[in-house]
Amino acid sequence: MKGKLRVYSYSGCSTCRNALKFLAAHGIPHEVLPIRETPPKPAELRQMLKHVGGEIRKVFNTSGLDYKAMNLKEKLPAMSTEEAIELLSTKGNLVKRPFVLGEGVGLVGFKPDQWSAALGA
Repeated sequence: MKGKLRVYSYSGCSTCRNALKFLAAHGIPHEVLPIRETPPKPAELRQMLKHVGGEIRKVFNTSGLDYKAMNLKEKLPAMSTEEAIELLSTKGNLVKRPFVLGEGVGLVGFKPDQWSAALGA
């Protein structure tokens, strides 16, 4: 893998901390961005959609409080992809984390086996 990964993370998230430890342990260059303060941009969300087979739901933090409070389980199926991308790009709490993009790589959530395969670690 070439280049540096962009890792959108939340410091209060143990899954994010484990993912960052994984990257450090494998010497994988990365930059960390706070997902709540600087959510992924619409172009990055569109890029991620290609990595998750176009399924917008996979990019949402479906277990998060904001997702539940906004009743997105009911609303998301009726939303257009662009409406969903706009929502995700303005409310970082709605984005599944960690959210990782790099050259030819797009990962959401942290599954060590999946990450090893995708990152050659």
